[in-house]
Amino acid sequence: MSKRTLALIGATLVSLIYGVTFTIAKDVMPQYIDAYGFILLRVGGSVLLFWLVWLFMPKEKIALNDFPRIIAAALFGVALNMLTFFKGLSLTSPISASVIMVTTPIIVLVLSAIIMKERMRKRSVFGIVLGLVGTAFLILYGKSVGSATNANLGNFLVFVNAVSYGLYLIIVKKLMDKYNAFTFVKWIYLFGFLMVLPFGWSQFEAVDWSVVPTAIGWKIGFVVVFSTFFTYLLNLLSMKELKPTTVAVFIYLQPLFATIFAISLGKDELSWVKIGAAVLVFSGVYLVTQKKEAS
Repeated sequence: MSKRTLALIGATLVSLIYGVTFTIAKDVMPQYIDAYGFILLRVGGSVLLFWLVWLFMPKEKIALNDFPRIIAAALFGVALNMLTFFKGLSLTSPISASVIMVTTPIIVLVLSAIIMKERMRKRSVFGIVLGLVGTAFLILYGKSVGSATNANLGNFLVFVNAVSYGLYLIIVKKLMDKYNAFTFVKWIYLFGFLMVLPFGWSQFEAVDWSVVPTAIGWKIGFVVVFSTFFTYLLNLLSMKELKPTTVAVFIYLQPLFATIFAISLGKDELSWVKIGAAVLVFSGVYLVTQKKEAS
């Protein structure tokens, strides 16, 4: 099996785990632990796992001039990414959040044009507009069922998360070309932990662990080990063989997995608004990712 095939399988597995996470994390917060407290637990647990694994890996020295990039990756890939995602998810529904995350490939393309000066075709621009219209439609009108306490604000925060993650994919690519993933990811999470500590400590401290059911404890463990440690590692390894835009494309699978899982458990339901927004978003990302025809 080729390295590219393994990378594609890894990226697919990441989307499957993330799709399931939308519902699993929703079961935990805000009833048992608030969003920022959960993030502190998630990032703190992953810091320990990454540093522990690093002890058994080949050692590389990181150049001092690469630490600003690592800190930026920590800001956009851990701190801002998770703070906005979990807070947004705590206010909206799993399906709405997962559909909004599909805009990430569009965002990566826009940021690549701005940061890397890549030219955008007219079809790509139209796709971007179409996808963003779908996202705006969902943010403004995608009312959710269940415990969606403020769907509009929640949807907006998930969109901010998508922008942040898009920036992270571009920033981290140069690190992947230079170092082994274990060399720098432990630093990304350490800096990320320090960034989320002021936001999450009071909520983490307020958790009454005596009333947390065992099933919820397992779900917290799943988010820490699989949704954070395992997925970030798989994404980084996939980016050794794939471009940021290709990795981002696999986010298209998240709404499918999230919808199947959420509806099967009765945690969410489909509506015409969500279906219509999803069609616009998927149409946009389809146009954006079409290869240029040979002249």
